[in-house]
Amino acid sequence: MRFAIMGAGGVGGYYGAQLAQAGNEVTFVARGDHLAAMQTNGLTIHDRDGDFTLNPVSATDDVSSIGPVDAVLMCVKLYDTETAAMQIKPLLGPDSIVVTLQNGVEAPEIVEAVVGNGRTLGGATYISATIEAPGAIRRNNDLTRIEFGEPDGPASDRAGALAENFKAAGLDASAVDDMAALLWSKFVLLSANSGMTAMTRQTTGEIRADPVMRQTFHAALAETVAVGRARGVALPDNIEQSCTQWLDTNAPIKASLLVDLERGRRLEAAWLSGAVHRLGQEVGVPTPTHTTIFAALRPFADGSGS
Repeated sequence: MRFAIMGAGGVGGYYGAQLAQAGNEVTFVARGDHLAAMQTNGLTIHDRDGDFTLNPVSATDDVSSIGPVDAVLMCVKLYDTETAAMQIKPLLGPDSIVVTLQNGVEAPEIVEAVVGNGRTLGGATYISATIEAPGAIRRNNDLTRIEFGEPDGPASDRAGALAENFKAAGLDASAVDDMAALLWSKFVLLSANSGMTAMTRQTTGEIRADPVMRQTFHAALAETVAVGRARGVALPDNIEQSCTQWLDTNAPIKASLLVDLERGRRLEAAWLSGAVHRLGQEVGVPTPTHTTIFAALRPFADGSGS
């Protein structure tokens, strides 16, 4: 298959590299020092199972130079989604699909509004991968899990075929019947992790150990669940318990929102705790914890640092 990777950061760079290793035709859309390093020295993946380098690698900042592809993996930050969706139009042939692999729950709707209905699959990833240096990406956990589905379900032939392609590249992939439940199930934990680590400037280890922070974390989980269910999302009955188990059994992390805050980058807060606040208002569900988190992070939203 022909793939274009919009945003060759940790997630896009890792999945794109694995797909290319398996013989797919992959072009990375990147910029700055990361792009220059890939064009000069290739893309190096520091993987849990051994390192490898793609060299040469197809990488560009000119989307119009690529031509139509079978699938676009949308891996940009949430605040760049609409702009990126407009840029990918030259990549879309009659049967091309766009797979959103971003945080939050709103990316498929944002992309569909630009590229038209029927082209978008919503995806969720469980990998932790970061740019270690320009042209180099490191996978930080043992998961390569990726799931995706149609906005209106059930799992389609094209989603199943895409999953098989990912599996052939050695990745743990599957198509699901309920995209909304998939995205919201991840969003429950993601919104609490991102919001609480960023607001407190602490890892999940400190949050789980402190009784007040832990209680607030649970309140954040419950608010996102309540908003999702009020919007008709079929979240699992044990979703809050599953998220608590994750908190208690996984190694402490800093969510990417905190990393961006510490590095003075623009924040995705408006699409994380800010989305819980906004979507909660739409359905009449109070979200005092996420509203407070969003308010506390708003002064830094444009990248003014911590």
